[in-house]
Order: sequence, then C-alpha cells, then structure tokens
Amino acid sequence: MQTPHHPLRELFQQLGLPAEPLAIDDFIRQHRAGSAGCRLPDAPVWTPAQAAFLRESIAADADWALPAEWLQQALCGPAQERIL
Repeated sequence: MQTPHHPLRELFQQLGLPAEPLAIDDFIRQHRAGSAGCRLPDAPVWTPAQAAFLRESIAADADWALPAEWLQQALCGPAQERIL
C-alpha cells in the first residue's frame, strides 16, 4: 500500500493556516528571518500544538513528513523567489 502524499497547501490547512498560494508565500516571507537555520518544529512561529504536530509527523515519517520537509526548506533554508 502506497502512503498518500499531501501538497503543501494541505499541510497549511492541517496547521490551521491560510492555504492559498499567495498566503503561503506571504507566511514564508514574513517568518523566514526568525526561522532561518532552525529545525521546522522549533521555528518560533508555531503554537505549541502546531509544533507538536510537526514534530510527531516528522518523527513518525507520517503522510505529512514530505510537505513538512518542503516547508523546512522554504522557511528555514536558503531564500527562494517562489516555492509553489
């Protein structure tokens, strides 16, 4: 059985955040400076519940691990013009 993969917008929905492409871009632009170089769940932008969800999803290599990896690169990695 193949594990389903979720797009980045569904991860944003799961986190309770606006999931339109421009909203995702804006979120990353607004929070990149404070999140650079950290692990995704440790970024200061998350509520405790969001951080716990990300931490558990990544540790379990759950369905959400792949979009979380994409978000890690976009939010905590080198700058990109547009990620979507």
